[in-house]
Amino acid sequence: MVAVFYLPIQHHNRMSPPISIHFHGQLNDFLPLQLHDETFDIEHKKNRSVKDLIESTGIPHTEVDVIISNGNAVDLNYLVKAGERIEVYPVSVSLDLIRSDNALLHCQPEPPSDYRFVLDVHLGKLATYLRMLGFDTLYRNDYDDPALANISAAERRILLTCDRRLLMRKQVSYGYFVRNRMPRQQIIEILRRYQLYHEIKPFSRCINCNGATRSVSKQSIESELLTKTKKYYTDFYQCDSCKKIYWKGSHYQQMMKLIDQLKSADI
Repeated sequence: MVAVFYLPIQHHNRMSPPISIHFHGQLNDFLPLQLHDETFDIEHKKNRSVKDLIESTGIPHTEVDVIISNGNAVDLNYLVKAGERIEVYPVSVSLDLIRSDNALLHCQPEPPSDYRFVLDVHLGKLATYLRMLGFDTLYRNDYDDPALANISAAERRILLTCDRRLLMRKQVSYGYFVRNRMPRQQIIEILRRYQLYHEIKPFSRCINCNGATRSVSKQSIESELLTKTKKYYTDFYQCDSCKKIYWKGSHYQQMMKLIDQLKSADI
């Protein structure tokens, strides 16, 4: 189902002056091309929060960091007034570009002390990559939207999704709309967005279930190994949760090559 969002007003027969709004930087990703870096009008509605106003254009509140209304920094709960001019800035913008008559207010909460994720059903390959790099990543192909939002809120996990409506749920504080559709580009996008390159701990999590992995002796798991694996490999790791066994075979070499390629994208 295609989401339909509020379009700028075109008529001039209105009861009160409209709100003038301008979105900066990556927030333009959510707008029609003709509105990129443009100031446009939205009809003023009584008792409307700036969060509701922004999300009526299709931009989730999780993408917004600073809001300036008539020169003053405001938060997402601010009630907009007729005739105001509003400037909206993303998380990634340089604060030097923002002009405000009062101290800046950041709409985004302080990031969690450790980066943990929960992903929607469309991001299974990205979940695999994140686990491969050692990030605590919840993913199931039967999570519905309420479950995803509740997990994100209850466990302070960053919700990664391609569904902007999901990020608009009021209980979601930590979230990001994944722009790319190719998994390898998605993982680079997330590593850059959250500056995670120095947090990578390859193979410290189970790709299968997200459990922590640890080194185990060959003797302790020998009965579970295939004949050739038992013959040619000596170092083994096992998931504490699902008990899956890992060793440094051909798949390991391929994954290490991929990890090196991902690290080289840190520019």
